[in-house]
Amino acid sequence: MSEAQTIGNESGAARDLTAFQQNILVILAEEPMYGLAIKRHLETYYGTEVNHGRLYPNLDDLVEMGLVEKSELDKRTNQYELTEDGLQAVLDRFDWMFAKFVTDDERAEKVIDRVNAKL
Repeated sequence: MSEAQTIGNESGAARDLTAFQQNILVILAEEPMYGLAIKRHLETYYGTEVNHGRLYPNLDDLVEMGLVEKSELDKRTNQYELTEDGLQAVLDRFDWMFAKFVTDDERAEKVIDRVNAKL
């Protein structure tokens, strides 16, 4: 994996995911999607084109790891959905990030404010 990024003290499969793969999981946490919808979300996030040769091998890896389930919408379109293990990988990542970021009440309040703004 040329994009490999180890995530410190996280448990489970999330530890060995690339940042790109983590972003795919976060996108799929919203709802199941087909490949081109995932691609559009990634392109919006990165501000640049994401080619198929990068997206689909990473989706296949996530399916193989059991973090994403792939199903057929029609003869030409696959849908991707987060599994329970995939959801846990996203939560593990949040836990690790919060443990590093939330070092005092002021920072905790910043996180709480951001969460409340999304509700």
